[in-house]
Amino acid sequence: MSHDGVGSRAVLRATAFLTAGALAVPLLAGCGSDDKAGRPLAGPDIAHVTRDKVAEGGTVKWAMDALPETLNAYQADADAGTTRVAQATLPSMFQLDANGRPAVNPAYLESAKVIETEPRQVVLYKLNQQAVWSDGREIGAADFVAQWRALSGKDSAYWTARNAGYDRISKIERGASDLQVRVTFSRPYADWKSLFSPLYPKDVMGTPDAFNDGARRKLKTTAGPFRVDKVDTAGKDVVLTRNPRWWGQPAKLDEIVLHTVPRDERATALADGKVDVADVDASTAGRITGAAGGTGSPLVGGGKTSAKKLRSWALAHGLEAEKVEHAGQKKLRKAITRYLEEQDGLRSYEVRKSLEPAYTQLALNGAGGLLADERVRRAVARALDRKELARLVLTPLGLPAEPVGSHLALEGQPAYADNSDALGGQDTKEAQALLSDAGWVPGGPVKEEKKGDKAAGPESSTKGDDDQSEGGKDGEYIVGEDDKNTDGKNEHGDGSGRHLAQDGKQYTGQGGAPGAYAPKGTAAPAGAVNGPLAKDGQALNLRFVLPTGAGSETLNTVAGRISAMLEKVGIRTTVIKVPDESYFKDHIAAGDFDLALYSWPASAFPATDARPIFAKPAPAADGSVNVEQNYTRVGTDQVDQLFDQAASTLDEDESRDLIRKADTRIWAAAGSIPLYQRPQLVGVRKTLVNTGAFGFQAPVYEDMGFLKKGAKVSPSPTKS
Repeated sequence: MSHDGVGSRAVLRATAFLTAGALAVPLLAGCGSDDKAGRPLAGPDIAHVTRDKVAEGGTVKWAMDALPETLNAYQADADAGTTRVAQATLPSMFQLDANGRPAVNPAYLESAKVIETEPRQVVLYKLNQQAVWSDGREIGAADFVAQWRALSGKDSAYWTARNAGYDRISKIERGASDLQVRVTFSRPYADWKSLFSPLYPKDVMGTPDAFNDGARRKLKTTAGPFRVDKVDTAGKDVVLTRNPRWWGQPAKLDEIVLHTVPRDERATALADGKVDVADVDASTAGRITGAAGGTGSPLVGGGKTSAKKLRSWALAHGLEAEKVEHAGQKKLRKAITRYLEEQDGLRSYEVRKSLEPAYTQLALNGAGGLLADERVRRAVARALDRKELARLVLTPLGLPAEPVGSHLALEGQPAYADNSDALGGQDTKEAQALLSDAGWVPGGPVKEEKKGDKAAGPESSTKGDDDQSEGGKDGEYIVGEDDKNTDGKNEHGDGSGRHLAQDGKQYTGQGGAPGAYAPKGTAAPAGAVNGPLAKDGQALNLRFVLPTGAGSETLNTVAGRISAMLEKVGIRTTVIKVPDESYFKDHIAAGDFDLALYSWPASAFPATDARPIFAKPAPAADGSVNVEQNYTRVGTDQVDQLFDQAASTLDEDESRDLIRKADTRIWAAAGSIPLYQRPQLVGVRKTLVNTGAFGFQAPVYEDMGFLKKGAKVSPSPTKS
């Protein structure tokens, strides 16, 4: 899980608030077995060439967000760096193809299939006879057994992050030969292809000490085209070198160095040649693209260019405002000179782009407060124009701008179907009718708050004894109609609201006609004073919590547009900015938000991987509530049952249809509103091939390298 621009891993939910059967939503909507999953909206963009065009040798420096805390992918603090190391150095029985579907990995498997279903499900793995660990030992049943025992959940001494699937295995045996592994399940398991990927050697999985600590900073035994040479904690590097015992096509590169570079420093790192490939945000991608065409310089005229003109040029070209707004001419010229030098360095790079196998959603916290009412959540959803939001993010990047129609799969994957009709599209009148039915009426009085009162959640930015605010808390701003133009932008022009609180201006939404409320659901009479929607003396105002770090600009822009859409139906929002490091732990996971934006990856195994994200919160033995990864705190028994059924059937068509039914119910509950597939933008040295924006497809590390002199890259047939 992540918000745009920030790496992630899942963590840990409060009481469920849906009334079973309250919605007249057909359970089978959008779930016919003949539905087509379609093709991915965007394919890989990796400058693909055949191996004969790739030069031998060389080192690729690849940016990562942070030095991995662990090299054990089954621990809770594993991250994207952990995954990258595992992909290059460890076996995966199945890997994803360009459509996001699991396919047998021939480097390790000849075949894998269900050979028995009665009385128990049995899967037979036939291993590649050449597959060996880097210490020379054959990959075999002993490694499968050790991993099963470590991840089964039966031994609490193993500090595992997840046990799904492994807890259904009853035994693992050697088959007819050392190259065959028989896995017997105690209960049917549809997602058996998700298991043993990655597979660790028995010396990592064999004991709790080895599992918990042995593979955190080193990985002695591997079985991929690369091996872990060292983890340099001082330099914040992970160095991968060719594995001399690799039996497949030998790696073209001598080394891959995973180097820690913060997101906001990647343009500089690329320009200075410190990295060859890096995931970048839209602004850095724009700099790389712009560098190819050359950047005009304002440093002309023998120093006669005014500071005002230099400042204007600097701001227009994306230089950080806090560094140039009050800088003198000397400092401005220095900053611009450095910028132009970087632009010159960026000419050696290009942007390769696709769509990540992940989607950004609007999360609605149903744990309590205003969004505990399903009608209010549905009104929020019906106020959104998801097509407009997708275009806002993706069209400027030249990527397909289609809203995501499923919580559980993305277009191209077998389980994908657009089930958003279970909730309905943008409809202002329907949203207003839902709010009216929930008792929220315009023009009603709002109780004046006393100091220390909380109006719209754990924090409030309403201050003082009248409508004139002296300015809210740092990072807070209540979005109101007076602050927007007709295009949804605030008066400062960017639609994000990110600097409004610092202006000392704040719209509280107080006021309205005096008098008693009309009966629930009664519309405001003609000529009533225009005021906030209110109920029981409380204004309809939602706390919109957002991160502030590098890479969050897109989320802030999207949030500004969402706030404008909500305002049109009478819902006001208080934007609250929080540091990246506390965004998930202290706000999303803790339930301290009404609205939030963050992303979930799309799995090839949604019955297993998506279940904890949408499971109904359940009371724990200590009196707390276990929310697993369902940070919206919205769940139903029906959804839980559908996930369980989908995970327990071996009929792939039936499992797919059950997943689509579950998605229909999730849409109807309106706890999570998928918006758009996340853009994947990668700055890559132009001479580096077979790497870049992979989309769904698993990287082939042994084919990566530098283009031979004289060779050319053909346009990718899958690039959109």
